[in-house]
Amino acid sequence: MNLLDENVQRFIREYEGTTTTLLLKKPVFNGISNKELAQQIEGRRTAAKKLPFLLTTESILFPPTLNLEQTSSEATAQYKAQGLHGERFLDLTCGFGIDAFFLSEKFKEVTLVEQNKELLSKVEHNWQVLGRKATFINGSTEAFLKATTAHYNLIFLDPARRDALKQKKFLLEDLSPNILELQSVLLQKTDKVFTKLSPMIDISYLLHTLPKITHIHLVALRNEVKEVLVVQEPKKETQVQIHCVNLETEEPILQFAEEVLHSCQVVYSAPKKYLYIPNSALLKSGAFNYITQRFEVEKLDVNTHLYTSEQLKKPFAGRVLQVTPINLKELKKGSKYCILSKNYPLSVAEIKKKYRIVEGGNEYLIFTRSVEGLVVLLGKVIE
Repeated sequence: MNLLDENVQRFIREYEGTTTTLLLKKPVFNGISNKELAQQIEGRRTAAKKLPFLLTTESILFPPTLNLEQTSSEATAQYKAQGLHGERFLDLTCGFGIDAFFLSEKFKEVTLVEQNKELLSKVEHNWQVLGRKATFINGSTEAFLKATTAHYNLIFLDPARRDALKQKKFLLEDLSPNILELQSVLLQKTDKVFTKLSPMIDISYLLHTLPKITHIHLVALRNEVKEVLVVQEPKKETQVQIHCVNLETEEPILQFAEEVLHSCQVVYSAPKKYLYIPNSALLKSGAFNYITQRFEVEKLDVNTHLYTSEQLKKPFAGRVLQVTPINLKELKKGSKYCILSKNYPLSVAEIKKKYRIVEGGNEYLIFTRSVEGLVVLLGKVIE
């Protein structure tokens, strides 16, 4: 009996208990360990939140949890695929193949390279089930690049960001493969290199380290930065364009040239009627001064990345609150607020303890610093 057996697949679909309990039981099926069943059950549960399209098709096989953790969500994969098309697509670090599935949709020839043979076999099976064709190569990125003589319209990489001890890595030379060592050969064999990197990586570091960058995409999903995407083109002639997107929200996507990070003048102000909290993708860009120009708002302080205006400015790339100053003596013990501490001497935990307030409710308490000093504001979200 194997994982694709109809009875096994039904068990995986319908199992509602914890996988920890399952692992402690005797084998449910002959020839299949409960560990294998648990992996498929956990995979389906992850897919329900992250990759719902996979659950519309029977007999999808899921990889171990670690592979799913680095896999893009359906939303971020779809974002990456926008506007991409051509003759030949190459994914040099296929993994579970989600990015490749969406990125390659409008390419005639698709090649996927993956050094983990067991993982690649699952990808090949899933693509067959999903009705998609590709050439599947089991081998290393470096070996394939050395051997291939083909030219590709797009090469995609998602280098591993953990070492053998599962510790996270951020510097480009510490990733696997080492994309710094591959730069010259990559740029010779493609029209465009598209690389997915850690959300923790520094933008200035990228701009000073990688050649021929044309675009950097900072991709957040519901205000959590998930990916930093770098596009390189051998025939680069334009300035680097930075894109800030917060998926699954109605917030505007912002695009601006790299020079904006250094050239915009900023105006400072004490809090006015409205307070603006930029989304995480915009904050990640470091375009703190550009925000004042783009949205016609004023910054509270040089180190306070909050903004204000007397007239409402919408749509804004982030949250907008209507605020008024509040006297801390008016706070009642046990009151519930969403608490923010930005450029303030106390952390949220310290604020809760000192003023005996609880996190929750619909109103905000913002502890921050403006050009006029420390301030505490009471705020309500503007829908």
